[in-house]
Amino acid sequence: MKILSDFIAVILFFITYTVTKNIIWATAVALIVGIIQAAVIWLKYKKLDTMQWVSLILITVLGGATILLHDKRFIMWKPTLLFWAGALALGGSLFWKKNGLKAMLGKEIELEDHVWRRLTIAWVLFLIFMGLANLAAAYMLSEAQWVNYKLFGSTGLMILFALAQGIYLSRHLPQKD
Repeated sequence: MKILSDFIAVILFFITYTVTKNIIWATAVALIVGIIQAAVIWLKYKKLDTMQWVSLILITVLGGATILLHDKRFIMWKPTLLFWAGALALGGSLFWKKNGLKAMLGKEIELEDHVWRRLTIAWVLFLIFMGLANLAAAYMLSEAQWVNYKLFGSTGLMILFALAQGIYLSRHLPQKD
């Protein structure tokens, strides 16, 4: 259910753009929904995790700039900056001899430290790639094609990567009798 709530703003951005063909209106919807989602999470749990804060700040600043300046480039940069913030956080955790991925998922999955490290490095590289792919889509495709890429291409790549991670993990999970 959480994964669906993470995509609500993206889905509503896509629907609004599809109906209006106006990236400013679509951005306004994503901005409003992003703020409402953050408020609901805050009211329910009394906190936002780091990436939720980063996402909220990015949608507020870049979405606001898109709306105020009528410049689609700001909202088109948002996914790249979010991906790169994730890569920086995970890469930084390794640099500081901690593992951010293990900290997030270690209570749910038991893995050896070298497996956590490989997974984290894979995510860092993937997130860097995703940021670059978004920039390529933003600057090489039409606005409408970028909107489609944002929902379908980006999400599809994430699903494929998660499946590949699952296959990798299946070889390293502890075997139960």
